[in-house]
Amino acid sequence: MYLFVHIEIAGLDSTPGPSCALQSVRRALKSFMAGMEMEMELTSGASGRIIPVFKNIREAAVSLRAVRNLGFFLQAFFLWIVVRFRHRSIRVFSSSSGDGDNHRTVVHSKSKRRSVSLEEEDALNRRALAEEYGDESSESCWQTLLFVNSRRKVLFTRSWTPPASQNTKGLIVLLHGLNEHSGRYDHFARQLNSHGFGVYAMDWIGHGGSDGLHGYVPSLDYVVADTRAFIEKVKSENPGVPCFLFGHSAGGAVVLKAALLPDVEAMLEGVILTSPALRVRPAHPIFGALAPVFSLLLPKYQFSGANKRGIPVSRDPAALVAKYTDPLVYTGPIRIRTGSEILRITSYLQRNLNRITVPFLVLHGTADRVTDPCASQALYNEATSKYKEIKLYEGFLHDLLFEPERDEIAGDIIDWMESKLKT
Repeated sequence: MYLFVHIEIAGLDSTPGPSCALQSVRRALKSFMAGMEMEMELTSGASGRIIPVFKNIREAAVSLRAVRNLGFFLQAFFLWIVVRFRHRSIRVFSSSSGDGDNHRTVVHSKSKRRSVSLEEEDALNRRALAEEYGDESSESCWQTLLFVNSRRKVLFTRSWTPPASQNTKGLIVLLHGLNEHSGRYDHFARQLNSHGFGVYAMDWIGHGGSDGLHGYVPSLDYVVADTRAFIEKVKSENPGVPCFLFGHSAGGAVVLKAALLPDVEAMLEGVILTSPALRVRPAHPIFGALAPVFSLLLPKYQFSGANKRGIPVSRDPAALVAKYTDPLVYTGPIRIRTGSEILRITSYLQRNLNRITVPFLVLHGTADRVTDPCASQALYNEATSKYKEIKLYEGFLHDLLFEPERDEIAGDIIDWMESKLKT
């Protein structure tokens, strides 16, 4: 039902007649958002924090203009619902009616095909760029592969294996953060290889070389499901080899939700989390209430008022330049559905921290301004895992594996995995 609604909304953009209703909804929505003077900051890689901010909360909460615009929005929303379902019935009837109706249906279908084609072309271009990442001079053996998920979407994956002369003592499946991609972790993967760990990484849907609109995540539950399937694939190719799961930032949130599934936890020796996104709340409750509505109506819409200046995620200037000039790192305004999904998964995790029993290591910089180090401390305190450890790095920022002390941090991760294998 979700997919059908999503396609219909996208298709109405260029369909005569009923599109007027959606345009009314959008005008009302934009007017309401303007009246609320809302600003969204995001990210792990794009702009700033993943925290919605209202510039003038007091005025927005009591403004007659805001209330009036909300009324216009709700009225237009209900009008769109009526027209949408009426339009759907007309389309079914028109398939066997006269030439005029058939012509209108064909135009609508072509518009949808054109939209899908543009997304596919963008994904193919990104995939070609993703193939270029890799250090030929390294002793590690690396390759890229395409993985088709249960929704028939193509996901881009990478693997790095230790030199043939070295035995593989364990595996680590790596999940990047929001708006970035797996190729950024090449240096870390080779460090792991040098200590006998094989590495497998997957680009999320809408990220790196995977299918989907760049920076758009229709559901983080899809990413959880893809992670589960990818772990099963890696385990089937490496029977009997212990496996760890790594996640950075929002990828850490996905890792924890996946690890709450009993069958996933059973496949893992433990999980490693760097700067996990565990506590993300809207600055005003009204945004949390309206986010699902905005997400349904305008899932791919980008907040033009998003903070584009960004905040530092590393104390290494070269690392910042490399990140924000990387064409595979999404640096545009956050898309509504993506932001809503971040709020949803972090809210879920906050309610379920005491259900976490998987062994874990969580690492966080105390000066992180993207995700909250106190939330990592809460995870450590509330999780019922018997084998758990937290490391807080004084003054470090968000992208720990791209800080000047990246090798030291990677060493802490390797030491923890080796210690876990000995227990």
